[in-house]
Amino acid sequence: MTALPTRTLGPLTSSAVAFGAMVLSPGVYGETDERRATAALRAALDEGATHIDTADGYGPDGHNERLIGAALKGRRDEVVIATKFGFRLPDGVEPHPFPVNYGFGELAVNADPRHVRGYAEASLRTLRTDRIDLYYPHYPDPQIPFEDTVGAVADLIGPGLVRHLGLSNVTADQLRRAHAVHPVAAVQVQWSMWQPVDAELLAVARELGVGIVAWGPLGTGFLTGTVAEVAENDLRRHLPRFDAANLKANRDRFAPVRAIADDLGISSGQLALSWLLHQYAHVVPIPGSRTPAHIAENLAAARIALSADTLARVDTALKATAFEGKAAVVD
Repeated sequence: MTALPTRTLGPLTSSAVAFGAMVLSPGVYGETDERRATAALRAALDEGATHIDTADGYGPDGHNERLIGAALKGRRDEVVIATKFGFRLPDGVEPHPFPVNYGFGELAVNADPRHVRGYAEASLRTLRTDRIDLYYPHYPDPQIPFEDTVGAVADLIGPGLVRHLGLSNVTADQLRRAHAVHPVAAVQVQWSMWQPVDAELLAVARELGVGIVAWGPLGTGFLTGTVAEVAENDLRRHLPRFDAANLKANRDRFAPVRAIADDLGISSGQLALSWLLHQYAHVVPIPGSRTPAHIAENLAAARIALSADTLARVDTALKATAFEGKAAVVD
């Protein structure tokens, strides 16, 4: 394994850039296969990723977790495993609509505390492990008091099924309320060059010593500068910024940032990740890829230092750029 710089997420230590495994399941960025997905996971480990992010709802019937459990055989102790719950609902569990900015408008979630231990035990089986290092409610359940969900996760920490509490897609107020129930290690939230983090949420995270796990740090692939179109079976078809007309306009508007990357001799994806790492000392981006070469490129961004002048150039370019379409998944 290649050693990468590290970051802390509360009491957890993670490689400064981690690996988001969602892309390895079918139905996300088009079709894939087990061989290619397993090779990608092992490449991430070999390149120094010590933090793998997944969820019970990625892929059919726990596919993503099962893939990770198999790939980590013999290497479990090298890695922080983070997973999320409440999005893949077993038979008999009532779906609670959660509004999102996908084309289909809402997701079905259930974070009722009565189900949380069952979710965790199912994830432990599919991940082939005896503990989850970082466990998140995937979305706040609009029909359940948030403190009740958090308390149910906290109840799993004492017996050792879960090591640390995480939150995902929450507000600053929800972070404060959760932290009052049990210390929060990290908040997972969308954050990238084309989707700023909520300033109040970041301020509360700083105050409480909570890390940020940045999902979508490459703008679901857009910030690599390589996405000209998306396939019919690609989840991004449902995102407004990947509408054909919006995508073309956004590629044109992102050109000044791509030019800065060219000047530095790095890829635009590396610039996007390095820029994000410079925004907060306790942010860990979780880019995903199915290609070992791209995985190595993403993780290498952990070693790229940007000067104050370069950061100023990037910020100036971003302030002058208005992207077409909403980026946020959560309305």
